[in-house]
Amino acid sequence: MNKEEIVITDEWITLSQFLKLTNLFDSGGFIKMYIKDEGVYVNEKIEHRRGRKLYHHDVVQLKSGETFIVISS
Repeated sequence: MNKEEIVITDEWITLSQFLKLTNLFDSGGFIKMYIKDEGVYVNEKIEHRRGRKLYHHDVVQLKSGETFIVISS
């Protein structure tokens, strides 16, 4: 499985802010709907909270298969 690294500058980032950095979604509203309706896997557990804090080395996976890893600089 290919994991794309997304670098953040803080200790943590919310799930919705992180998904904006992937450039896969058209708007923040769509991200909110997607998280609520579809859910996103964070470290292999389904998550529906857009405010979920992500930290260094957390793995985020969409149901479509795209996988990202959080890297804190």
